[in-house]
Amino acid sequence: MRVRVCGAGDVPPGTMAGFRAGGRDLLVLNEGGRYHVVDDTCTHSGASLAAGALDGCTVRCGWHGAEFDCTTGRLSRFPARIPDLGSYPASEDAGGVFADLPDL
Repeated sequence: MRVRVCGAGDVPPGTMAGFRAGGRDLLVLNEGGRYHVVDDTCTHSGASLAAGALDGCTVRCGWHGAEFDCTTGRLSRFPARIPDLGSYPASEDAGGVFADLPDL
């Protein structure tokens, strides 16, 4: 299902922000005008990734430092093996950021 996650102006280039949409906690990242949407919950301990740090296309969890690629949701660095984040196709339309989410 296609859902509106936020307004395009809510996430300036080079930043990220967390939102609740489609029954999920989502993290929207703006890579120079290209939006990415992943799950906002770290798969290690459940922390909100929106409270972490963004470096280019890498989001780092503020609790224990797990790093994920925001373009794919894949774990890129952590001492233990943990699941990747859910990653969803994102688009900008009519001033909003939309994500294509699977049905819950």
